[in-house]
Amino acid sequence: MAKDKNKESEQKDEEIIKDPELTVDAQEAPQQESEGSEGETPDEEVPEITPEQRCEQLEAELEKEKKEYLFLMADFDNYRKRTLQEKQDLIKNGGQKVLEGILPVVDDIERAIDAIGQGGDLDSLKEGVDLIHNKLLSFLKSNNVEPIESTGELFDTDFHEAVTTFPAPDEDQKGKVIDTVLKGYKLNDKVLRHAKVVVGQ
Repeated sequence: MAKDKNKESEQKDEEIIKDPELTVDAQEAPQQESEGSEGETPDEEVPEITPEQRCEQLEAELEKEKKEYLFLMADFDNYRKRTLQEKQDLIKNGGQKVLEGILPVVDDIERAIDAIGQGGDLDSLKEGVDLIHNKLLSFLKSNNVEPIESTGELFDTDFHEAVTTFPAPDEDQKGKVIDTVLKGYKLNDKVLRHAKVVVGQ
């Protein structure tokens, strides 16, 4: 009987060993526990910046901003000097083109003076002076300089300067310019010189 019981217990042990499901479950249980423990990693700690390190960072940023500021200031100073020089050159040489245009007229006047000195024909001299005068007026017009209309116009203080008054020959002439003593000129819409006139009263 004892022998039979021993055989039965041995058979049961062999069945447990041979059963693959029991052996796999038994093996996987500790493995899963170990995997679970391996998957859990502690939070990584961010290294703290010391006050000295933070101070160095701020000093580096300040130095960078300072260099950029100095660069901008130097660039602006160069721009200011350049524009100032250009403005001075414009003021100094702004009339160069106008003066160059007048020089041919001066040449014509000098030739007319030489012709007068040589005792030329009076009619020819008069014709030459008229040509010079017309040439000068054309030059002024090309530069937007035009004479101000005055004689026969209503007296206008924006364009006329009354040097005297004179009794008007008729009622229609009252308040009007009856004579121009000195012609006035304007550049575009700006008065260069007021016309000096005599006003009817």
